[in-house]
Amino acid sequence: MSAVIDAQRAPNVRRTAPHSAPSAQRIASDEHALQVARELAQDFARGAAERDRERRLPFEEIERFSRTGLWAIAVPRAYGGIGASWNTVAEVFKIISAADPSIGQIPQNHFGNLNVIANAGSEEQKRFFFAQALSGARFGNAGPERNSKNVLDVRTRALLDREAGDGSYLLTGTRFYSTGALYAHWIPTRAIDDEGQPLFIYNRHDAPGLRVIDDWSSFGQRTTASGSVVFDGVHVPAGQVLHVKDFLRQANNIGPVSQLIQAAIDAGIAHAAVRDAIEFVTTRARPYADSGLERASDDPYILRDIGNLTLRLHATDALLERAAGVLDALPETISFEQMAAASAAVAEAKVLSTELSLLASEKLFELSGSASTLAVHNLDRHWRNARVHTLHDPVRWKYYAIGNYALNGTPPPRHSWS
Repeated sequence: MSAVIDAQRAPNVRRTAPHSAPSAQRIASDEHALQVARELAQDFARGAAERDRERRLPFEEIERFSRTGLWAIAVPRAYGGIGASWNTVAEVFKIISAADPSIGQIPQNHFGNLNVIANAGSEEQKRFFFAQALSGARFGNAGPERNSKNVLDVRTRALLDREAGDGSYLLTGTRFYSTGALYAHWIPTRAIDDEGQPLFIYNRHDAPGLRVIDDWSSFGQRTTASGSVVFDGVHVPAGQVLHVKDFLRQANNIGPVSQLIQAAIDAGIAHAAVRDAIEFVTTRARPYADSGLERASDDPYILRDIGNLTLRLHATDALLERAAGVLDALPETISFEQMAAASAAVAEAKVLSTELSLLASEKLFELSGSASTLAVHNLDRHWRNARVHTLHDPVRWKYYAIGNYALNGTPPPRHSWS
């Protein structure tokens, strides 16, 4: 893979492709997964502010993360994994994102792709790709086109290689918002075939003609490296192509699972902002002069706002757990009614996690005072991360979907952003 790095923006970035898939440990149970996630989070939290400040991409942290086996917990039991519940998956994302939401976001597409393979892959593809994940291979993503009409407008083309005559394709296109691609061993993308039918294509990171470009310049989620991927006539063997035309017409959990992970990341950001607000108020903030108090933590207005943030945090956690429970209760073959109910439940969690991550990261400064804005603390990263990540899919449309479903019984849209 050719990873093109802007040396002026990121002079300390390692300029090598990902290691070959590491030998990953095996997670034994859902409880084990949560324990490992908590231990990793403590370590990741220590360097989060510095990584954000310097935009130091977390190559080493991602290697350690995937070696733990956490990236394989969604592999079904029938293929050697633990088939972790969606509640456990969401909790792992929340725990890691509370420590460093950029690291927390990087595997979102990995888990989304494991779910696509579980639902739409052939038996041979499931055996192959799940074995890759269990060995420690990471799946990234080549995201939506930057200049297309909208995220559902796919212009990347995969044309059948008729000269080869072996069912392989030649892939051409440019994608953006490619979270995880720079760290990945496999870089999946969506494409349209000769007849305009949808394909999911899985590309090796070092395939000739594939380039990952680190041109992500957002003010938040700075180290996700969610930049461009260019496919220039990339040869894709038939076994790396999922034909999903028929699958996408069926009821499935692809959208709700994708959105559950997004909500979990936002919930993690909210946890971090509330945590740091409480820590700053209790250890550094001074009481307002007119209050007559000795400690800022006794200010009744601060107490009121911390109380409000705390109850909203608990409500967010509860809605996230409820939404994951709806997904966990789905049968192997689901109906469109069940798909709609799952999408609506996840949308509720997404609304609250979005609003709280923004509210808490803003209230942090109001409650902590001017000292909290000093660059040495880098506490503004919480708001920057929340603002950028919550733009992934506009929450105003979540309100619409929830209301339309509740009032009129109209199912939410059926795609990965719903």
